[in-house]
Amino acid sequence: MIAEAKHLAGVAEDFNENLELELLFEAINSKYGFDFRNYSNYLLKKQVLHYVAQIGCANISELTHRLIYEPNLFPQFFQRLSINTTEMFRDPDFYHALRDKVLPLLAEEEIIKIWHAGCSTGEEVYSLAILLRESGITQKTLVYATDFNHVVLEKARAGIYPVHRIKQYTRNYQAAGGEAPFSQYYTAHYNFAQFNPELRQNIIFANHNLATEDTFAEVNLILCRNVLIYFNPFLQNRALSLFRSSLPPAGILCLGKSETLRFTEISDDFDELVPEQKIYRKKYS
Repeated sequence: MIAEAKHLAGVAEDFNENLELELLFEAINSKYGFDFRNYSNYLLKKQVLHYVAQIGCANISELTHRLIYEPNLFPQFFQRLSINTTEMFRDPDFYHALRDKVLPLLAEEEIIKIWHAGCSTGEEVYSLAILLRESGITQKTLVYATDFNHVVLEKARAGIYPVHRIKQYTRNYQAAGGEAPFSQYYTAHYNFAQFNPELRQNIIFANHNLATEDTFAEVNLILCRNVLIYFNPFLQNRALSLFRSSLPPAGILCLGKSETLRFTEISDDFDELVPEQKIYRKKYS
């Protein structure tokens, strides 16, 4: 009986928290114009509850009230809610496949346009830039690197990262097939490393929200890795439809290792190019 009562209490608490979370996201969308309503509640609730405890709120409802009436609190909360886990050459096997199997196909194009959606603080954009340079196709390539968070975009534009991460980035680069001295791509200072400005000469960093905005260009390659896992199925299909509209026949789409086109609305429009790395190629209609 006691165990059953505890279970029911836990179910009720979880229900209440989920309801509070929905109301929080409605309030944020109405007041600040950022739409988290179709993100995965399972993943975001943990971030919200940590922030609730951090600022001493009793529950999510109190946080909602404070965010409505204390606008200066929102920027800090927004950064907590924006999940920006990334590193250079993250998942080296993917970058190895990008180097060996994708870029040679793109090299046949007269002009190459790439969309890096959800670029976060830019580590993976600079990884791409290094591969483009080593493949000899930088000069005919334009990269759109987008994110909905202006703070992380500023960090991406700067290309400055903690120097203690460079050792791991170097290992990742080498595992991805890199043979040049990785140190040639950055200048090390006391506690940070700044990546060479020429790496971003063909990169446009811009705000774009996959949850609310439309496609803006036709591109040959889209990288959106480890972003869709934070969306619910509705928002996943919305983003994937944008990608389908942005790619011509034979255009290439790269997802994260935990993501797939299977069982999505656009699955029939793509073939698997490198299945183990979730790299897809749009079919000719």
